Amino acid sequence: MNDKPSYVIQEVPGKGQGLVAIEKILQGTRILCEEPVVTIPQGESESPRLRAAIAKQVDALEPSLRQAFLSMRNIHPHNNSVEQLYWGIVKTNALPIESGGIDGAIFLEACRINHACDRNAQKNWNDNIKKHTVHALRDIEKGEEITIYYLGVDKSRDLRMKSLQDKFGFVCSCRLCSLPPEQSKESDRRLARIYQLDNLVGQGVASGVFLSSPLKILQYVDEQIRLYNEQGPNDSGLPRAYFDAAQIVLAHGDLARGRIFAERAVSGWRTSGGSDCTQVLQHSRLAHDPSTFEMYGWSTKWTTAMDEVPSGLEQDALEDWLWKRSVPQREGQPADLRNLSSFPGFDDLPTDHDAATMSLFEDSVGDGPESRRRHWCFLAEIVEYASLFRVQMDIKDVNGKTLPLFFYTEDRGSELAPADIGKEYTIAVLDARRHAFMYDKPGIRLENPRLMKIFPLSLQKLLAISDLIQRFSVEIDGLRTCHGCENKAASLQVCAKCGFFWYCNKTCQTKGWKEKKHKASCIPLRDPDLQGLFRFQWNGNDDAVVEFPLRPTEGA
Repeated sequence: MNDKPSYVIQEVPGKGQGLVAIEKILQGTRILCEEPVVTIPQGESESPRLRAAIAKQVDALEPSLRQAFLSMRNIHPHNNSVEQLYWGIVKTNALPIESGGIDGAIFLEACRINHACDRNAQKNWNDNIKKHTVHALRDIEKGEEITIYYLGVDKSRDLRMKSLQDKFGFVCSCRLCSLPPEQSKESDRRLARIYQLDNLVGQGVASGVFLSSPLKILQYVDEQIRLYNEQGPNDSGLPRAYFDAAQIVLAHGDLARGRIFAERAVSGWRTSGGSDCTQVLQHSRLAHDPSTFEMYGWSTKWTTAMDEVPSGLEQDALEDWLWKRSVPQREGQPADLRNLSSFPGFDDLPTDHDAATMSLFEDSVGDGPESRRRHWCFLAEIVEYASLFRVQMDIKDVNGKTLPLFFYTEDRGSELAPADIGKEYTIAVLDARRHAFMYDKPGIRLENPRLMKIFPLSLQKLLAISDLIQRFSVEIDGLRTCHGCENKAASLQVCAKCGFFWYCNKTCQTKGWKEKKHKASCIPLRDPDLQGLFRFQWNGNDDAVVEFPLRPTEGA
């Protein structure tokens, strides 16, 4: 125990005794560090032998310690049996250890700390020093009660209430449990989604999906952390989430992001467990030298050096870079076909009949819990094609992944004219999903022909056109860039044939056509369906269903 504690044990209204701060306790402060006085052997179920072993430990305590033990709350009947009395106190108050053959233990001061679902402190068994520690998750003001969380997993309000009543015999009245009904439902929704995302990330890491589809798993972690922060600051689950993010990016060679994520994970563990806790000791080296991660460089997809962090960014922009968030399409501006949020690769598509993966394709509405599904388009280049029982293709996506596409339309693909299909043509599929075929590897099952369009140019050429449109069609701060002379101006003239490239005058347009080969972009851009890819508002569109021809957004 601390020589000069920053708390006092006193009566707390409606709770019995608890710990109350007698001075301001700063975030990360170790509030107490305590050895157990009674331990429960690991793997032992309740039995006369276990109760006798507990009684033996209690009887061996010094009188003052034994009296402190006996003054603890007991919600279990004991029928005047000393052993049952002791066991009831242990069952009511014990904190977990689950290490070194010990399941749990009694700590005379730590066990006095009351529960709150929105706790301000974190309990932890420190296996390195063989003591129980409690650390401040946030600043705790003088006179404020110190609280910890008794349950293992964050649950909905009703489930928390039931678990606390069944296990500890009280009704929680903390801030989180006292929210108005609508806010409480929103809190429950966040907690359920955090739990769901935790499972998706865990499965993705365990199964190796984070190696083939890292962006999808990173997006899950990003969403999870945002929900943690909405639920309340400095949640004890944050360090684990940041460490998951570090593992994902480091496996793909990204030292810059890996270092930041590892630093955040270690910092969080240091706050909740101290500099001598197991997680800090195990992973501090990773924060200093992320290349020591055992799977570092499994691929070079995201390779960066440690110092390749962009400078001069505002915090929001830095977070967008850190999480590889796609910049949302600005209203009235043409879409960027390299935006993986609107034009994802195959591994980042949602899976058929899987609501959990659909969350990445929903946008929030206002400040409330409502969300609406946004639309996306899968682009791939035709590698091979055949027409036997139905039209089938081997296609290659933006990440170079080859996969099958089968036509399960009413006409099985025969609605396509032979001239419509060609090798190195690009196929676009609206709101595509990953499908698990019984006799082939996962791919795309196309059932509605109006969700598909084939363009007679390669995917590389299509993306090159998109890059040019981002340079010479997008308006920024009221200015566009002339495709001919590359000067910026507010009053330019648009190419009347394609409607995307802008020029100062006829001279600049001629230069663009002859010297900059605008013809190669202008002719394919006259296709209304290709124009639709760029002019459609992919994020925030209210249409429940979209089909070709796409309805362009006004002003784009």
